[in-house]
Amino acid sequence: MRVHRSGTTLAGAALAALTLTLPLALSGTESAAPDPDAKTPKAAKQVPARGSAYMGMGVIAHDGQGTAPGGISIQAVQTEGVDVSSHQGNVAWSTLWNSGVKWAYVKATEGTYYKNTYFAQQYNGSYNVGMIRGSYHFATPDTTTGAAQADYFVNNGGGWSRDGKTLPGALDIEWNPYGATCYGKTQSGMVSWIRDFVNRYKYRTGRDPVIYTATSWWKQCTGNYGGFATTNPLWVARYASEVGELPAGWGYYTMWQYTSSGPTVGDHNHFNGDLSRVQALANG
Repeated sequence: MRVHRSGTTLAGAALAALTLTLPLALSGTESAAPDPDAKTPKAAKQVPARGSAYMGMGVIAHDGQGTAPGGISIQAVQTEGVDVSSHQGNVAWSTLWNSGVKWAYVKATEGTYYKNTYFAQQYNGSYNVGMIRGSYHFATPDTTTGAAQADYFVNNGGGWSRDGKTLPGALDIEWNPYGATCYGKTQSGMVSWIRDFVNRYKYRTGRDPVIYTATSWWKQCTGNYGGFATTNPLWVARYASEVGELPAGWGYYTMWQYTSSGPTVGDHNHFNGDLSRVQALANG
C-alpha cells in the first residue's frame, strides 16, 4: 500500500513560498503588490487663483439652481441687467442692449490686490451703448480691513458721479472661494467689517453702496443682521423662479440676480422697477 505524503509536501511548499516572499516584504512598501480594494484618496479641493472670484460664484454650490423666470423675459415693472467680470473678456454690449439689457455692473476690484484687466472695455463699453452702469468689489474680509478695501475700490474704478449713468458701487459679500465660508470672522466681526466698508465708501463718494449677497450666506455669516437695510440697497442672489426669503431688515430687493445661464452673458438680473427707477438710483 502506497503511503500518501501530501501533508509533508504542502508544508514544504508553504515554507518555500515564505522563504521567497520574505525578502520582498522586508524590502519596503514600493515592492508590495497594490491592494485592489484600497480606497483612492480624494483629490484635494482645487482653490482658485486669487483675483478670479466673481459675483455669484458660490450660489449654485450652496443654494442650488432652480428654474429661472423665463430666461431674460421680464415683467413690466422690472428692468433687465447683467453683471460681468474678467471671465467674460470683451463683452458684446450692443448684442445685450438689443436684447433688452439696460443696466450693468462690472467687477472693478477684489481685496486690495486685484483689478479687472477688462474693466475699461466693460465699464466704458456698457456706457457707450446707452446702459446705466456701475462697478462692484469682491470682498475678502480675511485679507485687509473694510476701509482699506473701500479705498482700493474707489481708487480703481469704484467711484460715483451724478451724471445719470453711474450707479453707486456694490459690495459683493458672499461665500469665500479661497477658504472658510465666513472668512474666519465671527458674525459680529463680519458685521463690523461690512460696516467699516460701507461707511468708508460713503465718506469717499457720498453714496451708500449696494450690498450684494445671498440670504443663506447672510444668515450664516452675519447672524441675519438687519441693520444695513435702511441705508443700503439690497441686491440678492437666488437662481430660481421666485426670489424667496430676503435677509433680515430688507422688505424688498432693489436687484435680483436670478440666473447664471443667460444667452450672451450668463449672469442676469432684474431691477425691481422700470428704467426710471434705475435712473433714480444712479442720480442718488
